[in-house]
Amino acid sequence: MDLFSDAYGPEHNYLPCDGEVNYFGPVMSLQHAEQYFQQLWQEINWQADQAIIFGRAIQTKRKVAWYADHPFQYTYSNVTKTAGPWTETLLVLKTLVEQLSGEQFNSCLLNLYHSGEEGMAWHSDAERDLKQNACIASLSLGAQRKFAFKHKRSQEKVEFDLVSGSLLLMKAETQTHWLHRLPPTKKVTEPRINLTFRVIVSN
Repeated sequence: MDLFSDAYGPEHNYLPCDGEVNYFGPVMSLQHAEQYFQQLWQEINWQADQAIIFGRAIQTKRKVAWYADHPFQYTYSNVTKTAGPWTETLLVLKTLVEQLSGEQFNSCLLNLYHSGEEGMAWHSDAERDLKQNACIASLSLGAQRKFAFKHKRSQEKVEFDLVSGSLLLMKAETQTHWLHRLPPTKKVTEPRINLTFRVIVSN
């Protein structure tokens, strides 16, 4: 079920139960979104993402980067990453997201999708390095992509079209009860950068 409606504001909870998702829509002009996209494309230390599956290291086409207040370690897909220091552009975007959301973040995981053929499978951001039930803020730059939620028990789905410069918040028990994914599609040929601002428990 697609619950998205332009009539709703960022205070609206788009999940029918067991969590909270707020969608702000675009929080900057397309011109500024493109500017930030180009800056991040050039200045971020992008690395191919890896996962350990059945003891084998799998490398994805999608590129990732991990930044934080401190050299926090973050483990997902059985791979541990150490955060680098914030760039000037990331700090500007972090401040914007914090002002809009009313939340505070100490880290950011970035994903670079070169085209619609690169995506993410169903998963929850519930790793033990993350503060439980803390807000995760997702800022999208570049190509418009579909983003989907699926309830772990009922299988009910909620979908969004995330436009460039848009902000989405995942809060409360969302990660406990819902999966989310970025479905691959051959219809999108342009790249997308996604920034997910998070709260890491000190490690």
